[in-house]
Amino acid sequence: MTLASTTQSKPLTDQELHKINAYWRAANYLSVGQIYLLDNPLLREPLKLEHVKPRLLGHWGTTPGLNFIYAHLNRVIKKYDLNTIYIAGPGHGGPGLVANTYLEGTYSEYYPNISQDAEGMKNLFKQFSFPGGIPSHVAPETPGSIHEGGELGYALVHAYGAAFDNPDLIVAAVVGDGEAETGALATSWHSNKFLNPVHDGAVLPILHLNGYKIANPTLLARLPHDELESLFIGYGYKPYFVEGSDPADVHQQMAATLDTIIVEIQGIQREARVHGFSGRPQWPMIVLRTPKGWTGPKEVDGKKTEGYWRSHQVPFGNISGQPEHLKLLEDWLKSYKPEELFDSNGRLVSELAELAPIGDRRMGDNPHANGGILLRDLKIPEFSEYAVDVPQPGKVISEATKVTGKFLRDIMQLNQESRNFRLFGPDETASNRLDPVLEVTDRTWVAQILPEDEHLSPNGRVMEILSETNCQGWLEGYLLTGRHGLFSCYEAFIHIVDSMFNQHAKWLKTTREIPWRRSIASLNYLLTSHVWRQDHNGFSHQDPGFIDHVVNKKAEIIRVYLPPDANTLLSVTDHCLRSRNYVNVIVAGKQPALQYLDMDAAIKHCTKGLGIWEWASNDRDSEPDVVMACAGDIPTLETLAAVDILRQNFPDLKVRVVNVVDLMTLQPKSEHPHGLSSKDFDTIFTTDKPIIFAFHGYPWLIHRLTYRHTNHNNLHVRGYKEEGTTTTPFDMVVLNDLDRFHLVIDVIDRVPKLGYKAAYVKQQLQDKLIEHKHYIEKYGEDMPEIRDWKWPY
Repeated sequence: MTLASTTQSKPLTDQELHKINAYWRAANYLSVGQIYLLDNPLLREPLKLEHVKPRLLGHWGTTPGLNFIYAHLNRVIKKYDLNTIYIAGPGHGGPGLVANTYLEGTYSEYYPNISQDAEGMKNLFKQFSFPGGIPSHVAPETPGSIHEGGELGYALVHAYGAAFDNPDLIVAAVVGDGEAETGALATSWHSNKFLNPVHDGAVLPILHLNGYKIANPTLLARLPHDELESLFIGYGYKPYFVEGSDPADVHQQMAATLDTIIVEIQGIQREARVHGFSGRPQWPMIVLRTPKGWTGPKEVDGKKTEGYWRSHQVPFGNISGQPEHLKLLEDWLKSYKPEELFDSNGRLVSELAELAPIGDRRMGDNPHANGGILLRDLKIPEFSEYAVDVPQPGKVISEATKVTGKFLRDIMQLNQESRNFRLFGPDETASNRLDPVLEVTDRTWVAQILPEDEHLSPNGRVMEILSETNCQGWLEGYLLTGRHGLFSCYEAFIHIVDSMFNQHAKWLKTTREIPWRRSIASLNYLLTSHVWRQDHNGFSHQDPGFIDHVVNKKAEIIRVYLPPDANTLLSVTDHCLRSRNYVNVIVAGKQPALQYLDMDAAIKHCTKGLGIWEWASNDRDSEPDVVMACAGDIPTLETLAAVDILRQNFPDLKVRVVNVVDLMTLQPKSEHPHGLSSKDFDTIFTTDKPIIFAFHGYPWLIHRLTYRHTNHNNLHVRGYKEEGTTTTPFDMVVLNDLDRFHLVIDVIDRVPKLGYKAAYVKQQLQDKLIEHKHYIEKYGEDMPEIRDWKWPY
């Protein structure tokens, strides 16, 4: 038996072949019915126009292949008692996954109104792509799914994320050949270099080549057989090919192939678990080549349809305008012989129903696909034990992420036995100062290890690959199957996963409205190496805009934190790791920086989300003349330095300093659960005093969050305005007018009581900016008074 072919034996008896083909016909019938029918679900009367939906939506082309795979997976699940979930990369094959979960009984258990009878089938058909119903793709509403149909390119990486630390799980990942052209999917094939058969489950990639995308051929489908085989051998897989259009032949091929592959997978795992890991195995995969729109109309209006791109979505429409299309639809549906598949009540006949697994062995009811069922709390040490000693604000220097790295190290250690926590990042764990975790675990690596390599091990729990999409996809698959994790990334390059974040946030939003979906651990981002400390890497590495992208999503899902120092970062990290069903974005610097709050103050400050820093203010028992607000570690530093200048030059000026940790507190309470009431916002920020706000990101975001509040007209925000280069740290803030000198000038311009007497100070500040520019161009570093500044009070 070569890699390019499977055994020619026929493992299915004639009776088994008849049954599995009939089951497949039933799934195809239900799939077509969902796309087209509004009524008359079993064709008990001649098909009429009123039985057809007025708007036809859905995707047929990939669906019969997905149904075919599902039926065959059911067979091996029963035969080998497998624990298996199904990930459908061609997400618009939604009719197929809905049909199969309906046939196995899961769908009706979750949705009792979609009962297993004629009335339930009618409801099943009507709801599909219909107002008040379900989407056309595999969605959170679909039992057994952990993969949103809109996420083209991420099926395989989600599958691997689900398999990590799930030793008994097999994840069948169907990759569409259109999807296979995406960059994310191309990188995902390398996930086999991170899967350890000792303690991980298995992923069975099934590349489904039906030849076409929406209106074009697909690349992999047009590769010569030998070239395609060599490609996947080069990726480290053992490819098996199942090809053809004759159902009887392809059924036998698929059955033989799956029998062979399941035995191989179990052999790989048994060898590793008995004798230990001895090298990266060559995991099997399937290349399934079948016609697009298989079993559908051969031609429509004289044009080729089956086996061509015209079958991609709805093969034909305009039922009312072309009566021959109504007849074509009726003939198509009848070709599946529904009278042989469903009894007089509309229920799948018993001899076919028994082909499906039972209980939670059904792929639609597997608990791994509803990860909150399996989720267990992390063991987390008391974060306050890692506190930096801060006897006075603004005098001690520490590295915030380095301190948090020690906290994460011990979380990793405490959860080693349960194997339910991993750290993910694109080759940046050490760069982002989280390397203390490497004291207790290594980086996961099952590829070749050289003697000089450090911290690489098949048993490591730090996931690093220079692909943000792989890290995100692994983590999503890990979370969705009931585990915990954290994704550390350079701030500028987290944008690479913008669309993946979108889909995960939408998934969380939707699952909150589905009673049977259990809450999962939050998706936690730690963004460091941020915009204000990328002076050495230059403009390409300077972008704080991910926050803007995130806050567009629903308020009940999104949390954004900007802890200004190590103790606040510890508090925020602890909170995020304990949370459920959120996307938490934490932005914190990794460089040595001033520390402001002792642990007690940090906990109180983070719990409130924002607050007046009394130690930095001088307006107690009076009205402030100006509110100096800040969010982010560098904006906080510059704000405090600006307050120092104000105190030296204008001792009678009343200054209130407000620091914001939880960005969402700036919104009104009506817009976000963490938002401040109008009364509280007015109390802190006043109703009529100027507010100078130094912000980590793009200034307009603060205006978006606060525009409903009373004093918004007096709010002036400084932040990043797309000015950057390779320069010094302080010059980065100068280029963007976020520096202490510009902040003081803003106060002078906006506080009337300072009047003309402030003219000399303003001129001195402008001179300082000129002096700064000359100094860095001469010496290549910031002036000592900038580098060495500490809070002097």
